[in-house]
Amino acid sequence: MIKNVLFFALFIFAIQLAAQTSETDSLKEARVPQVVVIAQKDRLLSGVPGAASYVKPLELRRIAPLTGNEVFRKLPGVHVVDEEGLGLRTNIGIRGLNPDRSSNILVLEDGVPVQLNPYGEPEMYYTPAIDRMAAIEVVKGSGQILFGPRTIGGVVNYITAGAPDEPETRVVLKGGSGGFFSSQLQYGTTHGSTGLIVNYLHKQADQIGVTGFRVNDLNAKINFTTGERSALGIKLQVYDEVSNSTYIGLTQNMFDSGNYYPVMAPDDELKVRRYALAATHKYFISNNLKLRTTAYGYTISRDWRRQGFTSDSAKPPQTGVVWGDAVIPNGAVFMLRESGLRNRAFAVGGVESKLTWDYRLGQQKHQLEAGGRILGEQAHETEYSGNSPAARSGKLIVDELRPGHAVSGFVQNKFNLSSRLAVTAGIRVEDYHFERRINLYKTASGVYRDTSIAAPSHVSALIPGIGFNYSLKNNATVFGGVHKGFAPPAIKNSVSNSGEVFPLDEQASWNYELGLRSAFARGFEAELTGFYLDFQKQVIPLSESSGGSGSGFANAGNTRHLGVEAAFRLDFGKIFHSAYSVYWEANATYSHATYNADRFVGAEKTNVKGNDLPYAPRWLSTQTLGFSAPWRLDVQVNGTYVSEQFTDELNTPSPAANGRSGLIPAYFVADISVRYEFLPWKTTLFASAKNLTDERYIASRRPTGIKVGLPRVLTGGVELRF
Repeated sequence: MIKNVLFFALFIFAIQLAAQTSETDSLKEARVPQVVVIAQKDRLLSGVPGAASYVKPLELRRIAPLTGNEVFRKLPGVHVVDEEGLGLRTNIGIRGLNPDRSSNILVLEDGVPVQLNPYGEPEMYYTPAIDRMAAIEVVKGSGQILFGPRTIGGVVNYITAGAPDEPETRVVLKGGSGGFFSSQLQYGTTHGSTGLIVNYLHKQADQIGVTGFRVNDLNAKINFTTGERSALGIKLQVYDEVSNSTYIGLTQNMFDSGNYYPVMAPDDELKVRRYALAATHKYFISNNLKLRTTAYGYTISRDWRRQGFTSDSAKPPQTGVVWGDAVIPNGAVFMLRESGLRNRAFAVGGVESKLTWDYRLGQQKHQLEAGGRILGEQAHETEYSGNSPAARSGKLIVDELRPGHAVSGFVQNKFNLSSRLAVTAGIRVEDYHFERRINLYKTASGVYRDTSIAAPSHVSALIPGIGFNYSLKNNATVFGGVHKGFAPPAIKNSVSNSGEVFPLDEQASWNYELGLRSAFARGFEAELTGFYLDFQKQVIPLSESSGGSGSGFANAGNTRHLGVEAAFRLDFGKIFHSAYSVYWEANATYSHATYNADRFVGAEKTNVKGNDLPYAPRWLSTQTLGFSAPWRLDVQVNGTYVSEQFTDELNTPSPAANGRSGLIPAYFVADISVRYEFLPWKTTLFASAKNLTDERYIASRRPTGIKVGLPRVLTGGVELRF
């Protein structure tokens, strides 16, 4: 299927290139293909039908982020859970949705999906490095229906830098705590109608918290004209990561005793490698009509060796290494003389086209957008059982393929009903066919046998949406809308290990919002949004749904998310017309996310209807106080507050001895960053302190114990441009 997709992409390109016109009235935009931008670049986002955020390049530089999590925490409605503290695997939840592996949102880079398999396995084991980003976009409203497939919570788009007009070399060197070192080399230029930018990033750390890693990330973009009205852009990426990421967490007594960061499984090793190629062709049929086609393909390998462990003191074969207090039941972790080598390989190929037509009807100008996409994906999973913690091979116990292919299309029209009122309405269709091919089967007696089980299934959905923008006086915009969110079920949930197909529909939500964006006065900007999300037909185990019994999965989960998010920026420099600026930025989100239907869990079949969702804190807030001077000095002090949150469906307040459940207490973390730009030498010096007070807090209790938040990390560096 992937080969067919790529062939179709080349076919589309050939048609477009052959259709180029020789008119001399060329359009400047056709010279350089732009990245696929979701939101608008003006802070008020006046044309976006719904809540959205845009982080500009200057804002990114001021934050001086060590990880992308620091950036997302500054956006209203967004909750980020640290896994290893360094952002190598981002866990983003929007408006109370489960943040685990960012599987309830769509993640793009320059408009192209980056998740393992966008439809069947959307987990974010690879995360784009924030170091090389020029901007970040997040869209939560009805504008999401232009994108797919996972739009329950929102769309995140990472935007990389484009080629500069003049030749420029950029070198960034950073160093810091725990043996952290980062070097980045970037060169870009434009010659005539051809632009080129190449970026190489290397970063590593011996041990920040419990994590050591090495990352090499090479990216190249080239764009050039292919005719009077057309241009082509090509992007290439090679990413390689080796880290000691692990599933093992602390027990409760280990955390309580102050046993800060033991490296409990030193032989655990995660290797991630990604190769990606994308090409975007823009063709301006006329001044008001343009066609953009993007073809892309990427592969990701994720090989993870994890040492076995148990809380059972009698389970063999143990190494003799014990963490925690063995006297407390489930209060210790006993390391085993074995490992699991969980290797997965993913391949994705797709081609999508979008036609944009600006037209007039009566006295007003309107815009129609229509397009479609075909995508093929495949996952190949193997697992070996090793007889030592450092094993590199072992007995094969899992071998299966999970291919899928999808066709989607959309049409959306923005009606400018007056100079103040715009209504945007559209519909999207998604059709996804997939299969689980099991090549190795474990019998009831525990014997592994070769087999050939192929179980196909499919899911389809219509996804409508409508939103409006109404411009008031004093640079204020009222916006609102409703749209349907969509997420296909995971393939492994749809087909059992024995090949039984469960009749699962799509997971769906109805999302409503109403808000106000405004720049009421010079130097003051604000946004306030109320939202309601009704998430239906969630895939959950049958044994947990409304007293049901048996095995497998069903569309039986319902949750309700009700809340308000607010943000403002007050710039005293603009207010008093001063070259010096003191500014205050703040955002706050209240989100009450609860189970909205009968759902019985646990041995006692407790009904959790009305309980809070796990990892859905009711309050999130980030405050930033900044100072900038005309002699290029920027200082930012940032504070993030996360209220208490439950970690299981039963909303168990008391911590379990093994650390895997129980309330996570509220915490507050402060950062500071300083940046000074010396213009004559085109040199910037910067420094930052993350978790300035060295606050020790629980970031997560999953998957198998407490993950402690990132300790205080000091970094500093220099950026040279020439």
